[in-house]
Amino acid sequence: QVQLVESGGGLVQPGGSLRLSCAASESTFRFYTMDWYRQAPGKQRELVATITSAGFTNYADSVKGRFTISRDNAKNMVYLQMNSLKPEDTAVYYCNAHRLSTDSWGQGTQVTVSS
Repeated sequence: QVQLVESGGGLVQPGGSLRLSCAASESTFRFYTMDWYRQAPGKQRELVATITSAGFTNYADSVKGRFTISRDNAKNMVYLQMNSLKPEDTAVYYCNAHRLSTDSWGQGTQVTVSS
């Protein structure tokens, strides 16, 4: 099962940007569909963005046009570039890798958008 480690979270002002990174442990990473989820206090975890092994992407309506998911298979990395951040983007962001019957999660990284 692939191991995932997120980084890049922090405190940012509204309108600012952050780039989250997720490092995967396996060279078979390139075969996985990768997702970014987030969970705000008192709310359910929600899917934010997806990138397939072929590079197709999909986004939640709430982040379309502001967030960009990408992957670097040579480095076993997936990224989430977040621009024009809003206070409602505040959450713990999780990286997820899934393929066939396997499903792996990282430990999460906190993103706080506040002035």
